[in-house]
Amino acid sequence: MPKEVYGRDFQFLERSQLLTFDEIHRLVRIFRGHGIEKVRITGGEPLVRRQLEKLIALLACESDVDLTLTTNGSLLKQKARALKDAGLSRVTVSLDSLDDAVFRAMNDVDFPVAKVLEGIEESAKVGLAPLKVNMVVKRGTNDHSVVDMARFFKGGGHILRFIEFMDVGHTNGWKMEHVVPSRELVAKIDSIFPIEPMDANYPGEVAERWRYKDGSGEIGFISSVTQAFCKGCTRARLSAEGSLYTCLFATHGTDLRALIRGGASDDEISTAIADVWHARTDRYSEIRTNETAKLHKVEMSYIGG
Repeated sequence: MPKEVYGRDFQFLERSQLLTFDEIHRLVRIFRGHGIEKVRITGGEPLVRRQLEKLIALLACESDVDLTLTTNGSLLKQKARALKDAGLSRVTVSLDSLDDAVFRAMNDVDFPVAKVLEGIEESAKVGLAPLKVNMVVKRGTNDHSVVDMARFFKGGGHILRFIEFMDVGHTNGWKMEHVVPSRELVAKIDSIFPIEPMDANYPGEVAERWRYKDGSGEIGFISSVTQAFCKGCTRARLSAEGSLYTCLFATHGTDLRALIRGGASDDEISTAIADVWHARTDRYSEIRTNETAKLHKVEMSYIGG
């Protein structure tokens, strides 16, 4: 969330506009009726939501749900134990570099890498595992440190995943020349630490899985720019104030909050969700160009990863 856009004068949503924890829980139950098996809490930064562990506890009551959370790690050391005790299964931590200057250049944040690493360590200690670390790779900014990241996490029990730089929203200055194709990263890492492909965990998994041939762990590659996976996408996204999006690169959503607060029944909301899902035609990653990248798309901080 670049400071020149989301500065001191930016008008954020009023709390009354956000879904309550009970409203989120209700929607998750309805989505579960459509076969949803995984629920990921994301952001923005989800750990800035006060008493988030209460939401985790509500969602953890759903049987057989894979409940996980994506965070920048800034508050993870303090929150890990409470999140685990509330029922969170595991976490994914965003970390684009081990170098403070590069890390800040990529994320425009005011905390050091050490704080993120402490959060990772604490999460592992309390049993939020397997822990995944996401590194967005941008040519000319942090692509020189890909092998260093692999070396750092290799053998540590965590799953490092490299993500192609994407044009989510319209404030990150995306250009195709900034994208480092995953196949290039595979070759670079394989030349130092030999790796081999693995089978997917489930249909629609976005990360291509690889493992070190010496048995020291797993890494992944998410290639939504150069190897679009629109056809296999199984993800729906719910914004903090209750809009349903069927694509990470969407320009508009469907207001479910109005249905909830307007007195709609669970069946009526379920039908509305099904209608949206069955009518979707999303294939942005398949048709992406430098021109479509300029569309006024929803920001990552709003829609989640």
